[in-house]
Amino acid sequence: QVQVVESGGGSVQPGGSLRLSCVVSGNIFTIYGMMWYRQAPGKERELVAGITSAGDSTSYADSVKGRFTISRDNAKKMLYLQMNSLKPEDTAVYYCRALAGLSYWGQGTQVTVSS
Repeated sequence: QVQVVESGGGSVQPGGSLRLSCVVSGNIFTIYGMMWYRQAPGKERELVAGITSAGDSTSYADSVKGRFTISRDNAKKMLYLQMNSLKPEDTAVYYCRALAGLSYWGQGTQVTVSS
């Protein structure tokens, strides 16, 4: 049984920072890729950032480029999203997705950016 669990969400003022974490547990030998998605109320879920298994290639949505940084620790099977210069429009539930043959999703963690 594979579990994906996010943490680190919370409430922050505009311009602030948060670091999201995602840990994958269970019978997985290789995680090929990991991604962060987010979904705001009334909006479709969108891909925020992705990283390859080797951590040598990353991609970001245009809306977060220069502000967010995705990274991973393969030994710990963890994924991170450092979010800086947060804006109200970043408010959403953030989801971790792991690709390991099949696709596994976390339950999401709420990020709220408001003054």
